[in-house]
Amino acid sequence: MSAAIAPIPAAPNKLEKKPIKFSNLLLGAGLNMFEVTTLGQPLEVVKTTMAANRSDGFSSALSRIWQRGGVFGFYQGLIPWAWIEASTKGAVLLFVASEAEYYARSAGASEFGGGVIGGMTGGVAQAYATMGFCTCMKTVEITKHKMAASGVAPQSTWATFLDIYKREGIRGINKGVNAVAIRQMTNWGSRFGLSRLAEEGIRKFTKKENGEKLSAVEKITASALGGGLSAWNQPIEVIRVEMQSKKDDPNRPKKMTVGNTFRYIYQTNGFKGLYRGVTPRIGLSVWQTVCMVAFGDMAKTYVEKLTGDKVTAKH
Repeated sequence: MSAAIAPIPAAPNKLEKKPIKFSNLLLGAGLNMFEVTTLGQPLEVVKTTMAANRSDGFSSALSRIWQRGGVFGFYQGLIPWAWIEASTKGAVLLFVASEAEYYARSAGASEFGGGVIGGMTGGVAQAYATMGFCTCMKTVEITKHKMAASGVAPQSTWATFLDIYKREGIRGINKGVNAVAIRQMTNWGSRFGLSRLAEEGIRKFTKKENGEKLSAVEKITASALGGGLSAWNQPIEVIRVEMQSKKDDPNRPKKMTVGNTFRYIYQTNGFKGLYRGVTPRIGLSVWQTVCMVAFGDMAKTYVEKLTGDKVTAKH
């Protein structure tokens, strides 16, 4: 009677670090530049204007921006700050998120948990590497034009940058960077998780639970739901705008921190004030998703032809 042969256990999947390819970075930068130069910056300007002027509704914010510079008023802060941010933030996120996800998975985190940790760590790195000073200067550009209403000619963008740097140094041009870091960390963490949950729900509803490819509309719906619902952290965005704003108010704290700025906004505008600008922010999330999904395949083909390198990034 022969002895039973025990089955050989399957070898565990070897964990490999995701490679960072130039083609991936080029694709991300190109899509981000397209997004911000089309509808992205106008929505950002409306969001920032509403967050800085919390008594304004959506229509009065549009009117304020139009009076400030017509069509060009909606593109304030685009060149160079929004372009610098758009062309660099994807690279920072890819590099740092890839490393953080790899080490989290190596330490025993699940694929989902590793993705969340990678996204959150990458978001914080974005804030301190490039987004801090870019968002600060964009907000300064958008809010400083109140000076023009009082008859004072506003400075050029570079003159403003140098003036802040001379007076306040690195801290001055990175004002509100801690709020940006909190926003990016919570935004990417929740956006990743909520988009996954939305995608799972869509797969169940459409009977595509075995890995079948989702249509462009289904991808956009899942990502837009994730992006829109991640706007729960809008209070952090309003705090960030207030910390970076150039408006004059004697009641504002002299040395603004995340904590005392939160108290100031709540005392002056209540709970609603903390969610000012949430509507254009949700619109911005949807537009970012449309750009990444709807134009992603076309951009991917072009980048592969240009670089001769296969794009592996998901969009």
